[in-house]
Amino acid sequence: MTPAYQLFNLGSNNQLAQEISTILGKPLSPIDVKTFADNEIYERIENTVRGRDVYVIQGISDPVNENFMRLMIFIDAARRASANSINVVIPYFGYARADRKARSREPISARLIADMLESQGVKRVMTMDLHADQVQGFFDIPVDHLIAMPALGHYFYENNLLGDDLVVVAPGHTSVARARKFAKLLHAEWAIVDHRLDKNTNEFSYQITGNVAGKRAILVDDIIDTGASMVQSSKALNAAGVDVIYAVATHAVLSNKASQLLDQSHIKQVIVTNTIEVPAKKEFSKLIKLSVAAPFAEALKRVDAFESIQDVLKSQDNMDVTL
Repeated sequence: MTPAYQLFNLGSNNQLAQEISTILGKPLSPIDVKTFADNEIYERIENTVRGRDVYVIQGISDPVNENFMRLMIFIDAARRASANSINVVIPYFGYARADRKARSREPISARLIADMLESQGVKRVMTMDLHADQVQGFFDIPVDHLIAMPALGHYFYENNLLGDDLVVVAPGHTSVARARKFAKLLHAEWAIVDHRLDKNTNEFSYQITGNVAGKRAILVDDIIDTGASMVQSSKALNAAGVDVIYAVATHAVLSNKASQLLDQSHIKQVIVTNTIEVPAKKEFSKLIKLSVAAPFAEALKRVDAFESIQDVLKSQDNMDVTL
């Protein structure tokens, strides 16, 4: 009989890891982690993993390079300890935005991360809402690409926020596909904020494509980083006659003064998931965090049982929509 899998957490998101552990009824296995005076990282897996399937939870989030190095060192330790398989759960896949060469002499960092993980013997990657779907193609191993849209959409169903006056808005061209899917999930219309750079003034101008006047708007994206895109889009929507604006995103990176900008904006609520652990200093009054521990736990359980995860990708509020 194959030994039961072991679950590990490397500290990038302790709350999410604990929630996943609780749902699965599987305790987090102990690791001895130390940081030396020169910031070198030491990790030792305290119990045997010989012949066992190992699942390790570690996002590539701030501090990005340190968290990634922690993951790579753990993978090396597990491989040298004769683990049967090493499977990484990466709630937020940092460097995914560098998925192509936009200019000459640029790296494709997302491919580099994929190569590094594979080269150390990782057998499976589980993540959520990659910045670009094609990043999956950088891997030659299975990638379970989960989506946060069912959880984010459920917030609007649960709080009776649907209606004919609801419109889902893409804050830019790269978010159009996401906005259309979210609109279909919520039985709403969709629109787009079109921003263009004026070469003479070096300033952006914003125009709305779609019917938004007098409606409640939901700005939807995969990442909120500096918050600039959401804030500028909310200004454009407000100028177009929208009074109630929600900002929805999977990953709350919240760099620099993002929290302050969002808190002072026209946006009523900023709804994100807990793929990234938001520190107390980045919390603000409009921020609402939704847990995605359940889909991660269910997907992990099904993968271990060699079952399909297709149902995990569906919304329980609207089963007919393909997300």
